[in-house]
Amino acid sequence: MRDVSGRRSFVTTLAAVASLAAFKSPRDAAAQTTSPSAGPFDMAWLEQMKGKHKQLYDLGSFDLAADGRPLRFCKNFLDTFHDVYKLEHPGINTAVGISGPAFAMNATDRLWEKYKLGERSKIIDPMTKQPSVRNIFYDGSDISVKAMQARGTIFWQCNVALGNVAQQLATQFQMPVADVRADLIAGLNPGVKLMPSHVMALALAQERGFTYMRP
Repeated sequence: MRDVSGRRSFVTTLAAVASLAAFKSPRDAAAQTTSPSAGPFDMAWLEQMKGKHKQLYDLGSFDLAADGRPLRFCKNFLDTFHDVYKLEHPGINTAVGISGPAFAMNATDRLWEKYKLGERSKIIDPMTKQPSVRNIFYDGSDISVKAMQARGTIFWQCNVALGNVAQQLATQFQMPVADVRADLIAGLNPGVKLMPSHVMALALAQERGFTYMRP
């Protein structure tokens, strides 16, 4: 008669492992499917926002030419929480999501000049009164991109929208799309997070406690 005790032990072990896998919590499953870093995209910042109060500003379709102070709500949020509760980063977190029309806000001066982004977006430089060849939103005031970044604000760029912009500029300047796309990515402002898509970033941020505002 064969000794089946070893086989029974092996089968019992397999059953126990399968049972543990079946009853794994949704949080454990989410942790496996949503990694902090996914391919070329830096997702780690989402897990680093530990503040009690968090708000994101959806500039996905914001018209930079129509409103020259797109970051005023972000600044007001940071100012008033500091004045009332004495909170600063990392105790309070803000994020600015940028998609298609507002792409120029995430672009360096080099891109503004090379691709005539001021002319393209009808953005006038207040100093020259001409279509801007520099990122007038990046520096120079306490409501600028650089000022908000210094206070912990994360800026992201939609990868899908960036691809559309690259296609449009490639057609306009008669350049290979792949070359323009690589140039745009290399020319993003320091610290900008390239996200797979704007809608995905909005969802992930809100899942992690960010309140939503569309200026």
